[in-house]
Amino acid sequence: MTLFNLTSVGLALLLSATQVLAQAPPAQPAAGGDTHFLVFFRSQPIGREEVVVLRTADGWVLRGGSRLGPPIDITSRAAEITYDAEWRPKAMTIESVVRGQDVSLKSTFDGSKASTTITTQGAPQSKTDPVSADTIVLPNTFLGSYAALARRLQGKAAGDELRAYIAPQTEVTVRITGASPATIETPKGVIKAMRYAMTFNSPPPAGDLPINVWTAEDGGLLRISIPSQSVELAREDIASAASRTSTFSIDGDESTTIPTSLGFNIGGSVTMPKGTGPFPALLLIAGSGPTDRDQTVAGIPVFGQIARDLVAAGFVVVRYDKRGVGQSGGRTESVTIADYAEDARQVLLWLEKRKDVDKERIGVVGHSEGALVTMLLAARERGKIDAMALIAGPSTDGNTVVLEQQKLLLSKMPIDEAQRAERVALQEKINEAVMKGRGWADIPPVARTVADTPWFYSFLTFDPARAMSETRQPVLIVQGELDTQVLPYHADRLGESARARNAKAEVAVVKVPGINHLLVPAKTGDVSEYASLGPDAKVSPQVTSAIAAFMAKALKE
Repeated sequence: MTLFNLTSVGLALLLSATQVLAQAPPAQPAAGGDTHFLVFFRSQPIGREEVVVLRTADGWVLRGGSRLGPPIDITSRAAEITYDAEWRPKAMTIESVVRGQDVSLKSTFDGSKASTTITTQGAPQSKTDPVSADTIVLPNTFLGSYAALARRLQGKAAGDELRAYIAPQTEVTVRITGASPATIETPKGVIKAMRYAMTFNSPPPAGDLPINVWTAEDGGLLRISIPSQSVELAREDIASAASRTSTFSIDGDESTTIPTSLGFNIGGSVTMPKGTGPFPALLLIAGSGPTDRDQTVAGIPVFGQIARDLVAAGFVVVRYDKRGVGQSGGRTESVTIADYAEDARQVLLWLEKRKDVDKERIGVVGHSEGALVTMLLAARERGKIDAMALIAGPSTDGNTVVLEQQKLLLSKMPIDEAQRAERVALQEKINEAVMKGRGWADIPPVARTVADTPWFYSFLTFDPARAMSETRQPVLIVQGELDTQVLPYHADRLGESARARNAKAEVAVVKVPGINHLLVPAKTGDVSEYASLGPDAKVSPQVTSAIAAFMAKALKE
């Protein structure tokens, strides 16, 4: 038996928040072992935690407790995991409330197996799982357990593997796909960190799950990110909008705070080319999710690399943290694609006031969702935007895109056709309920919590053909032929929409073979492949050279 359904909730349930127990055995707090965290879902805080790591005479103790709101909805009243001096697990005790039910986990480890008693609403059940002697215990109701993972990551490199017991389910392989230094800028100073990209190789149907973990120099846990679940945990001092985590920089990068009329500031970076200005300028608009200015996905700084190449081609380039991310303020629970377009407009207004920018030569480059935002912005600011580049942008409404993605994902899962049809039908019901505002009765509440948002409504109902019809600028459309998130045919359809406009502006479509949605070389293009590409993956120069050449022509004096 399993306590949680990992296929529907995902390993996001690994995340929890913790509070310190009142009683503690004689021990010394370890360096970096007493920390306060915030937990976020879709960039919104849903809980707080404290984690205590204690060094005892014969090993280590991790202790805590938690309170997380929907959609995770877990409170851990008390949690404790003990290890010996070599970080081999000895015992675990968790007392939690999971979606209103009292759940207790008690495990002991003997070097080859985990013996667990699971008590739900007073009814006990026992199970035994084979585990490695040095497995890392990661119960799905105690995020503080990741403090052990953080310490075990010290000194590890890409290609190394660890074993983790996802209590009380099964043991999985943790494969490290990248390890790189990072800096975290806070109001109190700069924290030197290491960022580890890894994949939890879970058995079907859960599949592989990319996870990123940041650790401090002393081995303490700083941050965890599960991009596919839109879940983040960050130590309290780095969780504020005044802090920024960076693993990529360009010579000449200038961090800046962009004032807006929206009630919050936007944090960004502007990078100047060599020479004497004023220069033509390009504004980069990132894709969906809590994306930073470098649009870092699976450890790959997609926009950072694009910006570097475009600066080398002679453009001023501005990239920025999306609202509610990094050093940008603002809230995202009610945000829509139109709101993101207004954020971009505020950056545009700031950009054209710079003396080193030629305001008569400004272009916009949008990736994925950013392509939709770019079209809205270009239509509104025809007199300020002279050209646009749309990268991996959808040509149909979001309802069609979501169902395409769902069917492709299901086609690769080891389930029968009836199960695939059932899940597609559920997704169709969810989409229809979001668009119509009714019909939620037969849909799981957790699905409604995740889907019933202003952003998802704006995405499902967005009409790219209509948005394109209201633009007049020259447009470049770039598409990776291995893209499985936005299928390649979308580029052709966007091109048709652009040519159908009441405008004589140039339209160019460039398809790049062998690259995925992140614009890097890949084998399959599947999302599950992203984590294995590693932080050394490079955006195809065919992408950046196409943008640079098109913009140089469209923005010439």
